[in-house]
Amino acid sequence: MSIEHLDAIIIGAGISGISAAYHFQTECKGKSYKVLERRENMGGTWDLFKYPGIRSDSDMYTFGFSFRPWNDESAIAEKSKIIKYLQETAAEYGIDEHIEYGVHVTKAAWSSKRGVWELFTSEERNKPALSCSNIFMCVGYYNYDRAYSPEFSGIDQYQGEVVHPQFWPEDLDYQDKKVVIVGSGATAVTLVPAMAEQAKHVTMLQRSPTYLGSKPAIDPKANWLAKWFGRTAARWWFILTNMVIYNYCKAFPQRAKQAIIGEIKETLGDWFEAKHYTPEYDPWDQRVCLCPDADFFEAIKADKASVVTDHIDEFVKNGIRLRSGEELEADIVVTATGLEMLFMGGIEMVVDGEVVEPSECYVYKGLMISGVPNMYIATGYTNASWTLKVDLTNRYACRVINYMKDKGYRSCLPETMGDLESAPLLDLQSGYIKRGEADFPMQSTSAPWKMHQNFILDNLALKFKGVAHPSLVFGR
Repeated sequence: MSIEHLDAIIIGAGISGISAAYHFQTECKGKSYKVLERRENMGGTWDLFKYPGIRSDSDMYTFGFSFRPWNDESAIAEKSKIIKYLQETAAEYGIDEHIEYGVHVTKAAWSSKRGVWELFTSEERNKPALSCSNIFMCVGYYNYDRAYSPEFSGIDQYQGEVVHPQFWPEDLDYQDKKVVIVGSGATAVTLVPAMAEQAKHVTMLQRSPTYLGSKPAIDPKANWLAKWFGRTAARWWFILTNMVIYNYCKAFPQRAKQAIIGEIKETLGDWFEAKHYTPEYDPWDQRVCLCPDADFFEAIKADKASVVTDHIDEFVKNGIRLRSGEELEADIVVTATGLEMLFMGGIEMVVDGEVVEPSECYVYKGLMISGVPNMYIATGYTNASWTLKVDLTNRYACRVINYMKDKGYRSCLPETMGDLESAPLLDLQSGYIKRGEADFPMQSTSAPWKMHQNFILDNLALKFKGVAHPSLVFGR
């Protein structure tokens, strides 16, 4: 019995998958495709997370799609607006008609002899469910089924409730409760002001500080540019501003550090304690956490929230005992301790009967894996909006597919030539990235295997340069 064959299969119906679908149906007209989504709704990350206050950690002008500009006055948007934006985009371009939900792809096997990928699912593990000529892997970079939760001594004797943000109970009642949030990343910084509105008090317990920056949720400059020059002008305002700030931080880390901490000190006034807001690392070694309208700091100044910098010694009956000997009372402990990295959602890759080990591969121009033909992965920026890079790489993938069609090729295989100096794929020092980077493919220190964290350079490399390259092997 034959199985359905398509020109492309896009795995994942989050922001990367919707981008891939738009570019494929626009640039590769007349070709067939499907979007396979494991969950029952589109949105990916935005459908998974349900914790209070969840919002974008980048401005929506650049987090939105290049082909359908963000049209809301809010630069930092809550989950409901983001989901609505994705749904409206998918409906406007007919992408929603190509999505199949509840399909969990577990394995993708390539045959060079036939020039096709065969996809296996959780329901059809022993025989292929679909085949295609090209795969867009748009499944993100972390484990949806399991989060990172370190083992805490004495947690069995704690009589309160322990919650991880990735698996937030919809019926959690924190009204007038004492809440301790363990962690200092973007999730914790989001949760503090959101929970402080109803909780008796919220304490953010951190081992070490994180860089925090305030931005207006509604940016007056961006909205002025949008009004007079269009949404694209506002988008470029954010692109260029973010590039200038990032490059300044990397070139002058001590000055940038002083400026960031100085702004926090000015905002908090008498509530400022340097030990809580002075990281040991340089700005942008990890992402800077955004506080729209300084909401995090306002919760502290209202005495609804506080920050404690210490290590957990053990959980006790009514809370947490710290290494300093202090005890924090808590009715609820939220372990905002991070994500667990997982490359391509754990989908097994097989090329001509050989299982591919991602950690032994390099990534070509941020979108193709060495030794793996006709597969395009979604890898975004670490220093800017994820979507900026994904939009570029999805469009470039379509250029590769069209080039193969024009030249009569059936496959495109990236191959490394000689020894490459390796570097981690994601160039941040964040704990969750360092824990998982050994299982991810690598980048190198030179093109075309280097991941530029620069939108303008990537535009030149992916939009205007030709597809043919000595590192690409095309086959008929």
